[in-house]
Amino acid sequence: MSEFAEFSDPRLVAIYDTANSYAPNTQPEFYSRLAAELGATSIIDLGCGTGIITCELASLGYKMIGVEPASEMLTIARARPHAERVTWIQGDARGLGAPHADLAIMTGHVAQFFITDTSWRFTLEALAAALRPGGHLAFESRNPEAREWERWTPDERRVVRDPVAGVIERWAEVHDIRDGILTYTIHSHFFSTGEDIPAPTQIRFRTREEIRGSLEEVGFTIQGIYGGWDAEPISDFTNEMIFVAVRSP
Repeated sequence: MSEFAEFSDPRLVAIYDTANSYAPNTQPEFYSRLAAELGATSIIDLGCGTGIITCELASLGYKMIGVEPASEMLTIARARPHAERVTWIQGDARGLGAPHADLAIMTGHVAQFFITDTSWRFTLEALAAALRPGGHLAFESRNPEAREWERWTPDERRVVRDPVAGVIERWAEVHDIRDGILTYTIHSHFFSTGEDIPAPTQIRFRTREEIRGSLEEVGFTIQGIYGGWDAEPISDFTNEMIFVAVRSP
């Protein structure tokens, strides 16, 4: 994940939170509510990025492990309020070991950055090993049936205002989708400097059935698949596929 400019270019990392802010009642609230409902005390946040959700959960008293391969992102995470309550690991799931956590989460569509089946299976196996028997895994992935990428065009531009970098215009340029792998570029135009910084990216759109099968193969049982952050039912028209699974005893 860390090889993408969005996570490694200091100019883009500095505006990451501004450019990717969470809407109300979306991911932070969903995962916080889930942790409470499950009675979790220890949580792994794999691909934690700049640590927004990690530190928010830490502030609520959860014992947090934040794992992130990109050092630039982790530098921001470590500077957040409540970061001292988090065990930070720079790397991937290999650094987890077996902490017997109650819950593991992957937020920000992190699951889609595991392009190959090998890397995806390895990650699921490592998470299963890091959870206690009966522990839960929760994450989201964009629904390929909704074909959201067809709306990612240069005509669909978004302007954000960063407190340091100022006004930035952002848009996506899709190049190809093949075998579920989307190749595209995120453009960020900085009005203050005139820079247009491209961030070539790839993500994988796995189907609901592919994800279900991959979870079951490594010993997880699906408890729920939702189409939105209020746990509404999934359909072919919902953009999100939110999975909650339990590790077999």
